[in-house]
Amino acid sequence: MRIIVIGCGKVGLALVEQLNSEGHDITVIDNDSNRLKSALSNLDVMTLVGDGTSYTTLVAAGVERADVVIAVMDSDETNLLCCVIAKKASNCKTVARVRNPIYNGEIDFFKRELDLGLIFNPEMTSAEEIARLFNFPNALRIDVFSNRKIELVHYKIPADSKLVGTKLMSLRSDYHCNLLVATVTRNDEVLIPGGDFVIAENDILGVVASRSEIHEFFRTFGVGTRKVSDVMIVGGGKIGYYLAHILIDSGIHVKIIEGRRERCEFLSSGIPDADIIFGDGTDRDLLVEEGLMNTSGFAALTNIDEENILLSLFARKYAQKTVTKINRINFDEVINQLDLDTIINPNTISTNLIIQYVRSLQYTMGSNIENFRKLSDQAEALEFVVTKKSEVVGIELASLRKKSNVLVCCITRGDKIIIPGGHDKIEVGDRVIVIHNGSEIHNLDDIVD
Repeated sequence: MRIIVIGCGKVGLALVEQLNSEGHDITVIDNDSNRLKSALSNLDVMTLVGDGTSYTTLVAAGVERADVVIAVMDSDETNLLCCVIAKKASNCKTVARVRNPIYNGEIDFFKRELDLGLIFNPEMTSAEEIARLFNFPNALRIDVFSNRKIELVHYKIPADSKLVGTKLMSLRSDYHCNLLVATVTRNDEVLIPGGDFVIAENDILGVVASRSEIHEFFRTFGVGTRKVSDVMIVGGGKIGYYLAHILIDSGIHVKIIEGRRERCEFLSSGIPDADIIFGDGTDRDLLVEEGLMNTSGFAALTNIDEENILLSLFARKYAQKTVTKINRINFDEVINQLDLDTIINPNTISTNLIIQYVRSLQYTMGSNIENFRKLSDQAEALEFVVTKKSEVVGIELASLRKKSNVLVCCITRGDKIIIPGGHDKIEVGDRVIVIHNGSEIHNLDDIVD
């Protein structure tokens, strides 16, 4: 596909790298020539120095032949204007990043009246992910599918877990658990395990099922599923603002520590049910004074990665659940060795949303991509909606010649959730979750060898 990306910041760069690796024809527009040169010098993409809101610049970038225009500049209004002009200049699809809370209730209006494709808010999506974790604090990460009916919960096995030494096949046969262990991360490698796989200490299980079944599974093995009672947030930016609202709505008490007085005033008026503390969130004495040692949840959401890491390492000694926001991922191999609980990267979340949208436009042979989650460099979880009969429809899964390292892990049929066995079949109208590790899966038919 021909794709124009306007903005070469962190999100733009991560997006261009992923789209380029998938073989798309990419043109990147940015006002900063040095940023374009330094960030994209090793990639096979076209670059253009200019203003993305300029019709002339868009035409020079080939907008009349473009399939998708993606605007990820710092300004919401600039992104919307870029997309409106691109839409008027061609029949392309458009994607805009819009982050200001005042636009939250107007997204449907923008899409309908301005004929825009995807409008996304990475801070809101990040806050929703963090809130799910505070509602189930023993999870490292929770991915949701099938309109939130299905969860993929990632859980690290401690040394004293009853699950150590258990074969996966026995979870159903001996414990009657209606779920599937779809992935196991062991020594930084994501595996798609078979039934004879034996769970070991420090394995990270990716468990797929409905929320109720997952909670029942963890209760069976002595893992608590009760949400935290209170959360301390350091950093009152957009993610902290959205997160506080979501947590308060779910009955969790929130305290926010923010170092900008004017921002504290905004938070106090915008979130009256939260405790807003004006002060330096990296001040150890302030954290202790505000009750860190008795806090059950802690989120480090400042704009400085190093501060967030240090804060979370300190809070890990006291809080039941800690979440660390990290924007830069170029040192992920170092960060992964630290004793951090859950890491949230808004840029990765944004990239996943856009890749899902682009793939949905590109591949429509009988199924549409409804959801996309990157699990590792090679492993992905994809949700397809089966729109018409294809070569996988109506055939028992045991009879399908599936590619290696491909797993059909859940089928949603109306209100019915199916953890499939060999005799189950995929039907038109189903939502199907597929996990693969290293295969080319763009459409549901691609699971067949």
